[in-house]
Amino acid sequence: MPKIIRNIVVYSSVLVSGLIGLYILVYIKFVEARWIPSGAMEPTLHGTPNQWEADKIIVDKLKYKFANPQRGDIVVFSPTEELKKQQFKDAFIKRIIGLPGEKIQLQDGKVYINNKPLSEGNYLSSGQTTVIDVCQSMPQAPFLAKPQTIPPDSYLVLGDNRNSSYDGRCWGVVPRQNLIGLAVVRFWPLSHIGGINKSPLYP
Repeated sequence: MPKIIRNIVVYSSVLVSGLIGLYILVYIKFVEARWIPSGAMEPTLHGTPNQWEADKIIVDKLKYKFANPQRGDIVVFSPTEELKKQQFKDAFIKRIIGLPGEKIQLQDGKVYINNKPLSEGNYLSSGQTTVIDVCQSMPQAPFLAKPQTIPPDSYLVLGDNRNSSYDGRCWGVVPRQNLIGLAVVRFWPLSHIGGINKSPLYP
């Protein structure tokens, strides 16, 4: 093989290897695969302690470096200080409901934002109500036992399975710094592969 061709082959191999390495680095740094460990986000996402039967998703860890979280976003986040006190260590996945500066309260089984009911029929199953009964194991009064104003750079998150979700109703808000990323794609099971719905929500 002529030297010039051999050099081209070598340089091409190095370039391809470098691009593959860069792709892997970008994937690890900005994208993450996770599985849903509980049923707190049913029916939107199927979760179970058996990861082989649970939905598996891709999390975009770059999104919130350039854009603000929005109501309706399904997010993965690390445990807050309150959750750490309760010995939680693993990440949670919930839907953003309340934004910074908004007044949130529960009334007649519904979420009210700035005194207006939030329409949630496009992702909550019939019969689901948003009450604080799920917070009975709390050592103190649930966060939404009374109206609350969301602090700056913080978000109220709730599970779609309101009757079986330990969420912000009980323990409070999630600081932006705790957000790991936005759930964007479900890649397992293959029968449900595709983008994870984010429906616009308005109070």
